Amino acid sequence: MLDAADLPDDVAALKAMLIAARLSEAAKDVAIASKDEYIARKDERIERLEKLVAAFKQAAFGRKSEKTDPDQFDLTLEDLETAIAVIHAEDEAAAPAGSRISKPRAINRGSLPKHLPRIEEVIEPESLICACGGCLHCMGEDVSERLDVIPAQFRVIVTRRPKYACRGCTDGVVQAPAPARLIQAGLPTDATVAHVLVSKYADHLPLYRQAQIMSRQGIDLDRSTLADWVGRAAFELRPVFDSLVADLKRSTKLFMDETRAPVLDPGSRKTKTGYFWALARDDRPWGGGAPPGVAFTYAPGRGGIHAERILQGFSGVLQVDGYAGYNRLIAPERVRPDIQLAYCWAHARRKLVEITRNGSAPIAEDGLKRIGELYRIEAELRGLDPEARLAGRQEQSAPLVAEMQAWLFRHRARVATKSPLGEALAYIVKYWDGLKLFLTDGRIEIDNNTVERTIRPIALNRKNALFAGHDAGAENWATIASLIETCKLNAVDPLGYMTATLTAIVKGHKQSRIDELLPWNYAASVARQFDLTN
Repeated sequence: MLDAADLPDDVAALKAMLIAARLSEAAKDVAIASKDEYIARKDERIERLEKLVAAFKQAAFGRKSEKTDPDQFDLTLEDLETAIAVIHAEDEAAAPAGSRISKPRAINRGSLPKHLPRIEEVIEPESLICACGGCLHCMGEDVSERLDVIPAQFRVIVTRRPKYACRGCTDGVVQAPAPARLIQAGLPTDATVAHVLVSKYADHLPLYRQAQIMSRQGIDLDRSTLADWVGRAAFELRPVFDSLVADLKRSTKLFMDETRAPVLDPGSRKTKTGYFWALARDDRPWGGGAPPGVAFTYAPGRGGIHAERILQGFSGVLQVDGYAGYNRLIAPERVRPDIQLAYCWAHARRKLVEITRNGSAPIAEDGLKRIGELYRIEAELRGLDPEARLAGRQEQSAPLVAEMQAWLFRHRARVATKSPLGEALAYIVKYWDGLKLFLTDGRIEIDNNTVERTIRPIALNRKNALFAGHDAGAENWATIASLIETCKLNAVDPLGYMTATLTAIVKGHKQSRIDELLPWNYAASVARQFDLTN
């Protein structure tokens, strides 16, 4: 039986294993003559390949995933599962007449939402006359639904503005004023610009690839033209972004994290390292009423001074990892609003995971079990109100945390300070007060994973774009990505939102009501439009 430990870490080697397995199995099938042997061999073949996929998933998403590029694993899993589907098709096509078809794979085949338009086709028998000469009557029907697609197609909106004049006087010509446009005297509609934004920042398609896609329909646009559209849209969306940041900072419980943002350094032909700082809110785990959101702010460095600037005006609990730059926010000499730092158990856990990779590590493994028990309790409490979560933590988690504190100090006395295990235990002790803060407030999460998930699309876009062209480009990136990722958190279609928002801005939406253009308010308006709230 295959196990994750039997698999190589190299992706190319894993692909080679699959190809070898397929060739070997195909050769054996040729030699099988009897129907019973064929059926038994076929089931065994499919089961073995599915175990290969399962073992590969374990390697991808288990402990090894922390040292391997997850995107590479995703791509290889796609290839593996595609190969499995081909093998199923081959088996069905080659099966002897009357043979038993293997049990279908357990697979999520998707569902078709009700809001999609339905195009019905009725397939009638060739004749409705019975063999006896009578007329057939309908006694029921079988209904099936399949997902169809109309390929993306560009079109041209032709706007005509007739001119009128009076034949009886010379008072002049009357003509309707030209409608406002996002790109003055430009080609795109608001929807086209929104499509470019979403393709770049949600679907990670660089502008040069979008230009290539357009060229296949005979639309000859330079990448620089698309970049101009993006820049103008970012300028118009900036007030909405500012409103998003202000709304988040009115909360009393937020997450914060940072990720690299390589930026081209003009003149040197090299990149410098800037950072996207993510400020996020997600109160859904404890039933809070504030909608989820995330705002990215570009800064030229990672120093705590940037976090302090971004958080100006915020007071409350900030959930972060153990980066030392955040200490500036709780320095004794700080005279600005109070901030409490809640630290992340996932980061504490990772320190112990690193120890277990190098062989047997009973102390680290014991620590992982203790932290795992805290996560089990959190899973049971997720979705309850803060009071219930707090009561559950006090009853179940608090004794475990107290035991772990004694466990920490006991083992620190026995382990060399400079050893990997000693440093891991010292890290946990250093942030202990912030780690156990979740025991005192039902709104606090046990880790910082909420904001780390919002940062992942930034990393994907960074991988495709390699770097931002300059600091201003990184700021535009942060503005648009913030609105798109907030759409995702609120289950809002980014394309619909961007189109509606840009159109509202072009039509002169009042700055005093700019908060109406935030993604969650768009979601509410769509719900009212489709009467989904009743």
